[in-house]
Amino acid sequence: MMTVHEVSRLAGVSIRTLQYYDKIGLLRPDSYSDSGYRLYDNSALERLQQILLFRELEFSLTEINDIINDPGFDKEKALDRQIELLTLKKQRLESIIELARSIKDKGAFQMNFEPFDKKKIDEYSRRAKEQWGGTREYAEYEEKSRARSKNDEYSSASELMSVFGEFGKLRANSPDSNEVKAQVKKLQDCITNNYYTCTNEILASLGQMYTENDEFKQNIDSAGGEGTAEFVSEAIKGYTKE
Repeated sequence: MMTVHEVSRLAGVSIRTLQYYDKIGLLRPDSYSDSGYRLYDNSALERLQQILLFRELEFSLTEINDIINDPGFDKEKALDRQIELLTLKKQRLESIIELARSIKDKGAFQMNFEPFDKKKIDEYSRRAKEQWGGTREYAEYEEKSRARSKNDEYSSASELMSVFGEFGKLRANSPDSNEVKAQVKKLQDCITNNYYTCTNEILASLGQMYTENDEFKQNIDSAGGEGTAEFVSEAIKGYTKE
């Protein structure tokens, strides 16, 4: 058992922070000493390590609390995703360092702002936050992913892009037409068969993502032509409101 002072020194976290974590139910001490000091065992220290990893990934305390206290929380899966995201952050930092060295060596301004772009990290983080909740859909996706080979993954992605390509050929139609609605159903079935059960609620969220996320929008437009992502989004909106 370690006292709050010992844990503070070991983890580099202030005593006040540990007291606050206790107050909000994020990190409870295992017991208290006769003098009333908080005492922490190894399981509490392991939990603190998880908290600090999530904090390093810029998750809020509320988000961390929800994730760690979820009955479906899987430490191994969490670590896998933390490693992926930390690796992305490491690569980004290395790119910035490389740019800074290049500027110093050449002694001149360079028209290169790519290393500062956080969109990829932010998008991965957003998806991770949605997935860490232990949802049934994500568990289903994980199960299907484990059973797929590289060829299967390529085939699934190709099928999905083919569906978007077909949407591109329907852009002259009204998003509310029966033909377009049938294509939305085909998209929904494609996602369900290859990834996870795509309910109307999930499909509606995907429809928003297809236009709000630049990467998704570009991929869909490349499959069906410019404007396809917007068209798919409108078609999904009409389909899921019925």
